Amino acid sequence: MRKPFQGVLNIIRFNWHFYALSIVLVFIGVLLASYLGSSAQRILYFFCMLISGSIILSLVTSLYVYDLSGLYNLKWIDQQNTETVVININAGFDETSALLTKKFKNAELIALDFYDPKKHTEISIRRARKAYPPFPKTKQIDTSNLSMADNFADKIFVILSAHEIRNEVERLLFFKELKRVLKPTGEIYLTEHLRDVANFMAYNVGFFHFYSKNSWMEVVKGAGLEVKMIVHLTPFISTFILEKNGSTS
Repeated sequence: MRKPFQGVLNIIRFNWHFYALSIVLVFIGVLLASYLGSSAQRILYFFCMLISGSIILSLVTSLYVYDLSGLYNLKWIDQQNTETVVININAGFDETSALLTKKFKNAELIALDFYDPKKHTEISIRRARKAYPPFPKTKQIDTSNLSMADNFADKIFVILSAHEIRNEVERLLFFKELKRVLKPTGEIYLTEHLRDVANFMAYNVGFFHFYSKNSWMEVVKGAGLEVKMIVHLTPFISTFILEKNGSTS
C-alpha cells in the first residue's frame, strides 16, 4: 500500500542533488545581491525567485500527479476479467506490479526489468533500486528480447519507464518486441509525461527528459502498432492504449 505523499517524497529522495544545487544557487544569489547596486539586486532576486518558483511548481505538480490524481488506483485501466497473462515492464524501479496483481487477480502477472546500468545512466534510478527491492520473481531482460513467446500476453504495461530508452533504434526494437509478444486482441498501455507545454510549465527544462507525442507516434507506427485510445488522467500524463494493426496481426 502506498504511503501518503510517497510519490513526491520519492522524487525529492532520488533527485536530492538537483534540489540541493538549486538551494545553494539561491543562497549564493541572495548573498551576492547584498553587495550589489539596486538594479543588479533586482535582477539577481528575480532569478532567485525564478529558481525557487520553478522548484515549488514542479513539486506541487508531482504531488498532484503521483499522490492526488488517482494514477496509482489504476481505475483508468480497462479490466475485462478474461486476462490470463499480464506483463508489467519497468526500468529499474517498480511501483505498479503489486498493484496490478491485485487488479488482475485471475491473471498471471510477469514483471520484467530492462534496466541496464551501461545504457540507462540516470542516478535517480540507481538510488531507487537501492531504496526499493524488486517485485518478487522479476525477470531481467534486454529491450530487444523480452524472452517471451509470440502472442503471449493479454495486456502489457509500460508505465513511466519507456522514456528511459534514450536510443531511437533501441526504442523501436523494444516496441516491435512488445507487438510480437502481444496477443492479437491484446493491449499495450504506454503511460508517459510528454514534451509539451503543460510539462514545460511544470518542470521547466526537465521536460526535455520526456518525448513528444509525435515522437511516440513515430515509434508506434514503426513497430506496426496503432493507437486505440488516449487517456489523459491529468494534463501532465498521457496513456496511449495500443493494439496490433487491425487487432488481428
